[in-house]
Amino acid sequence: MAQNIIIMKKYTLLLMLCAIVFALACSPASSGNKQLKGDWKSKDGKTKLKITGKEFILDDGAPIKEDYIVKGDTLLTSFEGNQPYTEFIIKQIDEHNLHLLFPDSVVVEFER
Repeated sequence: MAQNIIIMKKYTLLLMLCAIVFALACSPASSGNKQLKGDWKSKDGKTKLKITGKEFILDDGAPIKEDYIVKGDTLLTSFEGNQPYTEFIIKQIDEHNLHLLFPDSVVVEFER
């Protein structure tokens, strides 16, 4: 009987830990940086960027909708969650400006 209680406590603890890990993994992508969300336009007017809680939509003639996650100062995008990820480095961000280093090493300046 006492052995069953110990086993139940271990499983309960394990389930609680799994729930915490799952909750952290499923938190919104932009929770780390709420300044990213919104509609952006490149300063030259050629590219539009929309960032929602789950999608990174780059439009330079034909919109490309991708999922994304943020790790530190890096936006990692992927089409429908597939790898490899495309990396965009956040060089500067504030309420009105976003400077992204694109994968081809070009910095694009966006504004709201």
